[in-house]
Amino acid sequence: MEKKFALATGRRKEATARVKVTFEGKGRIFINGRKLEDYFPLINHQYQIKRPLEVTELLGKVDVKAKVSGGGVTGQAGAVSLGIARALVELDPNLRSVLRKEDLLTRDPRAKERKKYGQRGARRRFQWTKR
Repeated sequence: MEKKFALATGRRKEATARVKVTFEGKGRIFINGRKLEDYFPLINHQYQIKRPLEVTELLGKVDVKAKVSGGGVTGQAGAVSLGIARALVELDPNLRSVLRKEDLLTRDPRAKERKKYGQRGARRRFQWTKR
């Protein structure tokens, strides 16, 4: 690993995360200037974000700083996770196969379906009344 840090972008639903992974760190993770546990109080989200680091065995060895915006909590967690995985591949291309095997480099394509005209939502119709 010759680079000191890597920048990457992760997206999920409406959320976008700009992630900076610094090699030779102390294992600190900051999201929008706050600690991981403060920004994502749910264990599931914390686990999802730490997953790329656990799989590559870099959990206590790199620092992560992320700026995330848009979407909800779950979308933001997914975006940060993808950003971390992409940054790790940029730092060390040998990690690609490990992260790919765990499905951490795949961008989740699911997004909200658009609302259709003449309907209340994407699929929900207006209520029909006989009289």
